[in-house]
Amino acid sequence: MISRNKLKILNDPIYGFITIPNELVFDIIEHRYFQRLRRISQMGLSYLVYPGAHHTRFHHALGCMHLMQKAISVLRLKGVEISEEEAEALQIAILLHDIGHGPYSHAMEHSIVEGVSHETISSLFMKEMNEKFNQRLTLAIEIFSGRYERKFMCQLISSQLDMDRLDYLKRDSFYTGVAEGNINSERLISMLTVVDNELMVEEKGIYSVEKFLLARRLMYWQVYLHKTGVVAEQLLIRVLKRAKELVDEGKQLYGSTALQYFLSRQITAENFSKETLRVFSQLDDYDILSAMKEWVHNEDFVLRNLSEMIINRDLLKIKLKKRPIKKDKLQKHIEKLKERHDISEEEARYFVFSGEISNLAYKKEDEKIHVLYKSGKVTDVVKASDHFNLKALSKPVTKFYICYPKQKD
Repeated sequence: MISRNKLKILNDPIYGFITIPNELVFDIIEHRYFQRLRRISQMGLSYLVYPGAHHTRFHHALGCMHLMQKAISVLRLKGVEISEEEAEALQIAILLHDIGHGPYSHAMEHSIVEGVSHETISSLFMKEMNEKFNQRLTLAIEIFSGRYERKFMCQLISSQLDMDRLDYLKRDSFYTGVAEGNINSERLISMLTVVDNELMVEEKGIYSVEKFLLARRLMYWQVYLHKTGVVAEQLLIRVLKRAKELVDEGKQLYGSTALQYFLSRQITAENFSKETLRVFSQLDDYDILSAMKEWVHNEDFVLRNLSEMIINRDLLKIKLKKRPIKKDKLQKHIEKLKERHDISEEEARYFVFSGEISNLAYKKEDEKIHVLYKSGKVTDVVKASDHFNLKALSKPVTKFYICYPKQKD
């Protein structure tokens, strides 16, 4: 039997070389559940705005693991005891934190599965893999779910300054070319420390945290909440919703076996079975894209036109406003569309709709980012900072949008 070298080094465009630390982590990366992340885009349809944004959840997960390795080394140097078992569990937990993402990420959660978050599906995948790996993921699952007694470890996985955010801001900034998001994640990690089981930042790291929060705010407005990206995601949600409606009516639609499974069933948190998880593991961006390429020829006016808009990047017009959109303005566009294409109100509402987007870089109500002074005093970063903008960053900014078809000659 051929033995394989499982202590691999991978080349990453952001950090250079990433080391796979041991055989267990290697085998987890090799598992088909994890390999599926190669076919799940990190930024959904953002490539319609930023052509370079074709990186995947696979890239991101490996980057997070690399940053976790750095964080473990830094904290150990500062006298924080982290056992080999805990270090391995931390790396596995962050490696698998996004394993439950569906095609085009968040669009799935609002269309063909109902009320089932990617975090819930990640937990189900991790439990399933734990059985295959003889319960060796048990501690990682405990940390991932926030149940482990050493709170700072849970904060490294999920908090306002976790390894997930430190990677995706830097990575998404790189692939989109939006320089404002280019944070110094390694500098931030070098400033981390632990006091009374809580993760915090040393006083000299205040400016790095300010830059991080500002970068987060700018990336949300410029990239994640870019109006073209917003309308593209809303169209995708409506494509899948319409496809599901047509299948419910008994219409035959082209689609992969995995996609057909979800289109023909009402999937909720209550009935998300092992069989559903198995089929979900076969679903990726390619299922949705190939289906839409066929649906552009469908006889249904709504499905055909929505699919065409995404495939050919001929999207709806979107306008951002400071106040909620008035119903009469919405109705005016609906009536115009009904008349032009002789369609029903229900059909027109697929193309004319409103909504809101909100940006909050720092949530004061959540676990705060704490700053440790040399004197031993601990305070919230907003109070510690002399940066006026930081207070503004902890207030939500909401914008309202209206989408409707472009006028064509």
